[in-house]
Amino acid sequence: MTKNEKFKLVEQFIVDNREAHYRLAYSYVRNKENALDIVQDAIVKALHSVDRLDEPAYMKTWFYRIVVNTAIDFIRKHQRVTVMDDVILDSFLPQLEDDITDIDLQNAIDQLPPKYKSLIILRFFEDLKIDEIAEVTGDNVNTVKTRLYAALKKLRIEIGEEFR
Repeated sequence: MTKNEKFKLVEQFIVDNREAHYRLAYSYVRNKENALDIVQDAIVKALHSVDRLDEPAYMKTWFYRIVVNTAIDFIRKHQRVTVMDDVILDSFLPQLEDDITDIDLQNAIDQLPPKYKSLIILRFFEDLKIDEIAEVTGDNVNTVKTRLYAALKKLRIEIGEEFR
């Protein structure tokens, strides 16, 4: 496959899955503008490194890895709490009963170290399989399983037994 064919394939993949990419970035920074910046940076990185994509079948995990790494780099670079603009807006809207539980869960996930947070997001919010997560993170399957177990244990401790 030529570089131009790979480029077009990646471009189409990005367009077709833009909502998922935004959702993944947003889950890290909880801010619309920052999430859009992360996705934009990830797209630029992907298009510049399209020749490193050896197997188009792994495009999803390849691009997710780029988005995750870009989000983690963004967080490290800014090292500050990001204002959650959507939360302010939501405070003026009628609340659902589950909102408190969701907020507690989201706060607990936000407190996890990046390596655990990534696993929770990829597994439960992006619905990736363990082997796909291993591909995205560059770890072996057993490491992913162990870290996922540890992350879930930390979440249970943080928000209590009702998490089960």
